[in-house]
Amino acid sequence: MLPAQLGRAPRHLLVCERGHARHPRSRHAAHVRDHAYSCRVSFLIPECGMLPEVLKSTIADIGEYYLVRNLPVHELIAHEFIEAFVKKGSCYALTYKTKIDQDNTAALLPNGKLILSVDKDTYEELGLQGRPSRYSGKKVMRYIITIDLTDAGFYPESKKHNRVLWALKEKKPLEFDFLLAWDNTGAEGSTLMSYFSKNQIQALKPKITFSTLRDLQCPVLQSNELQGKPEESCSTEELFEWLGAVLNQVSLDNKSSSFLSTYCCPEPNTVVEKAFLCTITGFIIPEKIIQLLEQLCCYFGEPKLAYWLTLTVHGFADSPVSWRESEHGFHKGGENLYNFVIFRNLDYWLQMAVGAHDDCPP
Repeated sequence: MLPAQLGRAPRHLLVCERGHARHPRSRHAAHVRDHAYSCRVSFLIPECGMLPEVLKSTIADIGEYYLVRNLPVHELIAHEFIEAFVKKGSCYALTYKTKIDQDNTAALLPNGKLILSVDKDTYEELGLQGRPSRYSGKKVMRYIITIDLTDAGFYPESKKHNRVLWALKEKKPLEFDFLLAWDNTGAEGSTLMSYFSKNQIQALKPKITFSTLRDLQCPVLQSNELQGKPEESCSTEELFEWLGAVLNQVSLDNKSSSFLSTYCCPEPNTVVEKAFLCTITGFIIPEKIIQLLEQLCCYFGEPKLAYWLTLTVHGFADSPVSWRESEHGFHKGGENLYNFVIFRNLDYWLQMAVGAHDDCPP
């Protein structure tokens, strides 16, 4: 008999909503903006063998990001950096290869908030105001510090700025490898590469893979039926589970000889001759995901065999936040992801999923 703690599965949360991409009050783009740190983006188009050129160019325009080695955190609160990048466009920074449940980590959000997730010893040494982590347990061992770089009182030589600078530069210097990206549409001036030229900086491009899935069993969906209908359509939960299997290349055959999986496609389903799958891996900012989402909506501008397509976005498992400024913890998997199902009539389903150490998505 299994011990009680092994028999209990950790809590997972899936939030679903329905909308229309062209409705003036649609919040689909806002939900994408609220999820700052994404490491993998995948889209699946049934009944598609070749991408339209406009989608190809959108993927090619995802853009590069940067890896800066051994970057002191205090350089992110420098007046020159704030003026050049934080206040002009959207700047994203996230510590690289740090573990949220073991290491000190940091993240800079596009709203100018610098989030530090630190252990108890580091917190006490820094002496900066913060709050206990929500997922630290009865004995608090982790703290969250939020520094607003755009606050009116946070300017050079101000008491607030000097206090933070002293803590991060003199009292307890913190240094990490950082992933950095900057969306500066219409802005002029310095670039991240030139600004950090004295540091060890490397420009990286997202990895892009294409594949064609043949004779794929796909669930039958109806845009107005989130819960599905017996013998007519599948539910949003069934679609989410099926999509996870497809993206992870799990067989849907349910063969008795398989020791890996007995999963099969939910019913009702249909077999499509081919489906196009594209996966982009890297440090992908929301502005680029919104552009891709818009082009996927435009895919149905001309008659297509497909009734729906999907766009799935995975967040970093060890990011200190998931949506907006909501604290994110790893627990057993660090899941934070969302998925759009876009229908031919431009109705959409939005599915947002998190693990045990997360707030409910917005």
